[in-house]
Amino acid sequence: MFAMAVGLCLMGNAARGADDGWVAFAGAWGPGMGKHIVLVSGDDEYRSEEGLPQLARILATHHGFKCTVLFAIDQETGEIKPDKQDNIPGLEMLATADLMVLFARFRNLPDDQLAHIVEYVNSGRPIIGMRTSTHAFNITGESRYKHYTWTSNEPNWEGGFGRQVLGETWISHHGNHGKQSTRGIVAQGMQDHPILSGIRDGEIWGPTDVYGVRLPLPGDSKPLVLGQVLEGMKPDDKPVEGPQNEPMLPVAWIKTYTGRAGRAARVFTTTMGASQDLESEGVRRMLVNACYWGLGLEDKIAAKSNVNIVGAFKPSKFSFGGYVKGKKPADYAR
Repeated sequence: MFAMAVGLCLMGNAARGADDGWVAFAGAWGPGMGKHIVLVSGDDEYRSEEGLPQLARILATHHGFKCTVLFAIDQETGEIKPDKQDNIPGLEMLATADLMVLFARFRNLPDDQLAHIVEYVNSGRPIIGMRTSTHAFNITGESRYKHYTWTSNEPNWEGGFGRQVLGETWISHHGNHGKQSTRGIVAQGMQDHPILSGIRDGEIWGPTDVYGVRLPLPGDSKPLVLGQVLEGMKPDDKPVEGPQNEPMLPVAWIKTYTGRAGRAARVFTTTMGASQDLESEGVRRMLVNACYWGLGLEDKIAAKSNVNIVGAFKPSKFSFGGYVKGKKPADYAR
């Protein structure tokens, strides 16, 4: 009965925001009670519009967080359109968010929308960046926030938001895209970090490939998980021999970012996290633990956090243009 009540609570809260271009889930109990996480989707390949609602359900159902998921929306139809680069309604909710989870790619948002992200980043509140968020913004034309673009050469903003805030911008596919998957190996000396609680070598896996990054990562960045390039697309495939794994490149790291407020924000970045990656229990646990850590709740992380899938979850294969047409936010409230 209790589980049913929690489920009904989540469904009811989700439905209320769904017609406005987003969906919200409110948990009934857990360490996350009273904390609001805003998850911003907007990529055209890795199905963040499918993965982030599932992550939100996990965080709300099992951990008590209030979670709001935003989407790239076609203004004319109200449908989710991941390749709609210039519209993510609801970003004003970041003003009162406790944590932002960003999964975006090459967004060209108007200043009145992007301002909400910039203000959040400058506030000193925690940030989680997933996969393509290293190149989240591609600002063209006139903008106050041109320095956020992934190719920025502005002094002190080289590499834009990705490099300066998250720790890297887009560099390359280090693994063979679509042919070589990724196994997560805990970085030396980081096994006891709270984000890796309950995670052992090999338990993090995803069909997405390792992204190229420049070593060492900038500033106070500390690698948590290294990406072992595998020969194929199965978790038990053998590691590739040779320079692709010599050395292995980070696929998850932590750092801080200090904006205009003068307060150092906790930042967690992973170049994994596509919706298909979330089929891996280790990936889900890493992301859930990272939310706790970002919010300063690391003492509340369980030895093995509950990251069970909530409801049906059959993610689409990552591809450009491969999103499910005709979906509205309300479809993720059911």
